[in-house]
Amino acid sequence: MLLFLLSVVFGLALLVWSAGRFVDGSAAAASHFNVPPLLIGMVIVGFGTSAPEMTVSAISSLQGKPDIALGNVFGSNITNIALILGLTAMLSPIAVQSGVLRKELPVLTLMTAIAAFLMYDGMLGRTDALILLLLFALLMGWSVWEGIRKPGDEFGAEMQEELQQHKMPLGKALMLVAAGLLLLLVSSRMLVWGAVGIAAALGVSDIVIGLTVVAVGTSLPELASSLVAVRKGEHDIALGNVIGSNLFNILAVTGIAGVIYPAAIDQTVFSRDIVIMLMLTLSLFIIGYGFRGEGTGRINRIEGTALLASYIAYTAWLVLTSFS
Repeated sequence: MLLFLLSVVFGLALLVWSAGRFVDGSAAAASHFNVPPLLIGMVIVGFGTSAPEMTVSAISSLQGKPDIALGNVFGSNITNIALILGLTAMLSPIAVQSGVLRKELPVLTLMTAIAAFLMYDGMLGRTDALILLLLFALLMGWSVWEGIRKPGDEFGAEMQEELQQHKMPLGKALMLVAAGLLLLLVSSRMLVWGAVGIAAALGVSDIVIGLTVVAVGTSLPELASSLVAVRKGEHDIALGNVIGSNLFNILAVTGIAGVIYPAAIDQTVFSRDIVIMLMLTLSLFIIGYGFRGEGTGRINRIEGTALLASYIAYTAWLVLTSFS
């Protein structure tokens, strides 16, 4: 048991560190090739912050452990909204000024609903997974078009400022990308091996470990970047990290996992975890879009507290039902 715990702890630490290097290197390299800042923030940083979920879920599926892969996706999306945005908004209310991000909020809600519908029959088959990957490709095409069409967006301006503060030579950027990707693979294998061992030792299902330990661990890059962004007053980056990560998770990560290893979806998982993920996504759309006539969306401290409280209640419910 101790060896499994050490593998999870060191795997998570290495996963978070390597994901940070991968994101920094990818963003810096893209800026050298004159990629628009808005596009870097929406696509490259979104992909980078979801790299831990992607590698962990892919390796879990390759090892015949689809429950860890899917638990990682559902748990990460729940964690990103309820824990990360909740905690961030409690520290500093999040103003949503970017028109692009306001458009992505209903898109995220729609994509989550489509994924839930595809899994409603209790199965994530290869056809379902390919549909999600096709939607992901179409969404990336739309993101590229938006990034080129709206270079002056608030989110793009904040990302441009971040890129200016973290300039680096192209050679160093490419080296960070390669090293980050290699270490992501190594740390993901450590994390999956340890998580499977802990689940067996505690007598709980793989899905529970995926929803809790693995999900929180792979969401640490989003937590760190969101807290830093809000402290700097870059509210759109904080929200953009979560929206981008959740879109990548529900479409690309779920799609990749389903193509590698089609999985059965337990009815309890659907009625508990997938429904909670869908409700939280809908709540984020309602409070973040800006229906209050202010011209911009806003997640205030009360709403942040409610999101954090929902995460605590969900986790307590999950633990109590798992060990009962």
